[in-house]
Amino acid sequence: MKRMIALSLGFAFGLAMPGAGVWAAADSVVMVGGQAMYPSKTIVMNAINSADHTTLVAAVKAAGLVDALNGKGPLTVFAPTNEAFNDLPSGTVATLVKPENKATLTKILTYHVVAGDYTSTALRKLILAHDGMATLKTLEGGTLTFMMNGSQNIVMKDEKGNVADITIYDVKQSNGVIHVIDKVLMPS
Repeated sequence: MKRMIALSLGFAFGLAMPGAGVWAAADSVVMVGGQAMYPSKTIVMNAINSADHTTLVAAVKAAGLVDALNGKGPLTVFAPTNEAFNDLPSGTVATLVKPENKATLTKILTYHVVAGDYTSTALRKLILAHDGMATLKTLEGGTLTFMMNGSQNIVMKDEKGNVADITIYDVKQSNGVIHVIDKVLMPS
């Protein structure tokens, strides 16, 4: 009964916080793509269960990044949804997952990953400490710029000026954290 109350409170709180996602305070389980994301599992082990991230998972497999994202970490992954991939020009994803485009696909995917454990709290502190705008270096070697959009929502900008909203924060993993985003970001 206590667990049911905690889940209900977590659900209600998650809906009340813009961009907070749905979570259960009792065990830090976050629902993404209709499935529970467990903090005891790795980034890949959780992502393969999310109905909202099937394109991302297929791209990670095509790029040969499964072992890297299953590694020790910690890593912070900004995970575009299927809808974000669908917003790319027609045929882009099908072209990127071809073996001859593996280097380009890897560059794009590793642009969505930062070494370290950057929770929403850590990101907000960085933004505030740097006068409203903070940058982080990606595994690809480029930079992502973070800023606040209102008092709660964090947005990020790629090197081409495209902006993505973080729609679900702090999906804890055994080897880092995932933040769900609504756009595919592109390195320069």
